[in-house]
Amino acid sequence: MRLRPPRVGLVSLGCPKALVDSERILTGLRAEGYEVAPTYQDADLVVVNTCGFIDAAVDESLDAIGEALAENGRVIVTGCLGARPERIRERHPQVLGITGPHAYEEVMSAVHEHLPPRHDPRFDLVPPQGIRLTPRHYAYLKVSEGCNNRCSFCIIPSLRGRLASRPLDEVLREAERLVAAGVKELLVISQDTSAYGTDLRHARFTFRGETYAARFIDLARALGSLGVWVRLHYVYPYPHVDAVIELMAAGGVLPYLDVPFQHGSASVLRRMRRPAHAENTLARLKTWRSQCPDLTVRSTFIVGFPGETDAEFEELLAWLDEAELDRVGCFKYSPVEGAHANAIAPLVPAEVQEERYARFMLRAREISARRLAARVGRTIEVLVDRIEDSIAIARSAADAPEIDGIVRVRGGSALRVGERTLVEVTGADDYDLEAKRARATPSA
Repeated sequence: MRLRPPRVGLVSLGCPKALVDSERILTGLRAEGYEVAPTYQDADLVVVNTCGFIDAAVDESLDAIGEALAENGRVIVTGCLGARPERIRERHPQVLGITGPHAYEEVMSAVHEHLPPRHDPRFDLVPPQGIRLTPRHYAYLKVSEGCNNRCSFCIIPSLRGRLASRPLDEVLREAERLVAAGVKELLVISQDTSAYGTDLRHARFTFRGETYAARFIDLARALGSLGVWVRLHYVYPYPHVDAVIELMAAGGVLPYLDVPFQHGSASVLRRMRRPAHAENTLARLKTWRSQCPDLTVRSTFIVGFPGETDAEFEELLAWLDEAELDRVGCFKYSPVEGAHANAIAPLVPAEVQEERYARFMLRAREISARRLAARVGRTIEVLVDRIEDSIAIARSAADAPEIDGIVRVRGGSALRVGERTLVEVTGADDYDLEAKRARATPSA
């Protein structure tokens, strides 16, 4: 009787960038004939891709490793927490191996050591777009690794290294393969997408008969030529980002920017060592919206940063009121081992952090509800994510998957997952829209 191929389970934790790392690991495993096991019991070995950005993520990662050991017993650890192997060995000395973030070759070597592959041409088949963990109609496209910024609360540069941009032609070829496989939306991610190509000295490449430089605006322009939604994440408010707003206004990429502002007080931003902290972000936002009225801006913020005073928090609320951001997330400051911010000033008491978090999120919710109410009566384009009974759960250009809102399309049972269609907005709540199908439909 023929032996079955070896089976590897994978637990993926953390951000979309880690998810892309997991997809690359799975693609490599499938290319060598490994099967992907859906449960611990079906796996011959389990890979846990960890997050180690904040203490809560470290705890979650250590718990996940412990669960994998208890349920399976044969575990290899990779990802950001793998950059601190002593933390893992201290709690879980029985793991088979530990590698750091985006260490694909080391992960494969560890798997080979503990579960050698069985080559069989009937198993060694991988689709051109690789193995993905997202639905068929959207995909994350990681354009670089690492970061050159030295924010005082962040240890990403020590975990993932300095900025290392992928060659533009390599990024575009991957994007083409994804679109050919049915992807309707590309979500561009990195640690600092707006810095893309600076380490490549803006080397020039030819794509589809056009010449592009390895820089942020050319990356956006080239991806926009593929005819699918292109959504830009992790964009810092540098002056050169202004150029992409014109591209958005012209329909080249989605009018959506994910900008991690983090705070609204200049003194807090200086203590955070945020890039572009000296920029007048409110003026820039006003200019962006005048050039592209449909622009959606999402951001994340930290409350309770060490030394944050009542006055600085009030500055943040005032900034938020004036900025009127569409989509907002917020975190209470959590000390990260090795972060410079821990020694800047005394920590804000937990009860004060909690009170500020609640006030901030209430203000953000009020702004979101007001901006969404203004969209009632408009006709917008949406992308269908799933069908629930007779309702299509979709997203507009203003909504990234899993982190933003949704559009519930009544009577949408005839729509297909991955289909783009026009809808008329009929209602709104704090974060989501209600809609019905419009008469005309764009080409998908």
